[in-house]
Amino acid sequence: MIDLLRQLIATPSFSREEHTTADILENYLHHRGIRVTRIGNNVVAYSSPDTFCEGAPRVLLNSHHDTVRPGHGWSKDPFGAVIEDGRLYGLGSNDAGGALMMMLGTFLHYQSMRDLPVEFVFAATAEEEVSGTQGMDLLARELWNTHPLSLALVGEPTAMQLAVAEKGLMVLDCVAHGRTGHAARDEGDNAIQKAMIDLEWFAGYQFEKTSSVLGNVKMTVTQIQSGSQHNVVPDRCEFVVDVRITDAYTNAEVLDIIRSHVTCDVTPRSLRLQPSSIPAEHPLVQAGIALGMSTYGSPTLSDQSLLPEGVPSLKIGPGHSSRSHTPDEWIGVDELAESIPNFTNLLDAMMRRMQ
Repeated sequence: MIDLLRQLIATPSFSREEHTTADILENYLHHRGIRVTRIGNNVVAYSSPDTFCEGAPRVLLNSHHDTVRPGHGWSKDPFGAVIEDGRLYGLGSNDAGGALMMMLGTFLHYQSMRDLPVEFVFAATAEEEVSGTQGMDLLARELWNTHPLSLALVGEPTAMQLAVAEKGLMVLDCVAHGRTGHAARDEGDNAIQKAMIDLEWFAGYQFEKTSSVLGNVKMTVTQIQSGSQHNVVPDRCEFVVDVRITDAYTNAEVLDIIRSHVTCDVTPRSLRLQPSSIPAEHPLVQAGIALGMSTYGSPTLSDQSLLPEGVPSLKIGPGHSSRSHTPDEWIGVDELAESIPNFTNLLDAMMRRMQ
């Protein structure tokens, strides 16, 4: 897994440009006799029918192989994949190369088993970093609707703890309307002043329901634009609101609440990125707790948000989220080496609880 991860790091795989790393992963699996389906730049691998019992629930082992572009401040080559003092440096090593290798290594581990109570499917997805339509979203539309999932495990750096819930995202384009007039006279209807009322509401409103894991829905105004020149009362004020939604609501429910309280036009860019969670009583969660793992709610977005509605999901993987998208990103060699046996122990314990 270390050698494969170094090869992937050395191969640029920016979002929407992941074809070469998809080739590497597809060939790697083909050479090991694994059944592989390529859908765009997504690589999906299926277990041999001998490994699972007939009618077994399908469990997805997923992580992404795309990366952001490297920012400023790197002291090492982002594509160098060098190992120094037990750390593997490189773009995508932590987010989410380590988790991708854990998921792949775990999938291969179970290919030597027989009559497992679950069917494992591995998916290396594209466009995760941009929440694109040709990654997990594409698989949900073209694959998981005809091959339903019973459980999804999404690989992201969580220090191998259980992220049992994840906030969804809704970006709102808002427009307050007024009427132009001369600023020197008492005329016109100032769109900025009308927008200020709604801006104060976004800053202060508290949603009624609170998630036991993710807390409250969070709304943040992040951009604003208005006016053409200093002496014209503006007739339009545009602003953007970033809304992070908990598992206590759906995106559509939050949108309805917002529209009922503000006077501006509110247009969501998408309702796709839904909050996700897994019940506390799920055998996987209970197995993790019994093994000493902690649970928490994650504020950051992943491919969980694009899974089919109703699929319980959990985020887990080696590394730390704080290293993601930073100069000299790294994953510990020991972190990766320990993650596969720790993860298989978790899944073994889950399967024992299911039998």
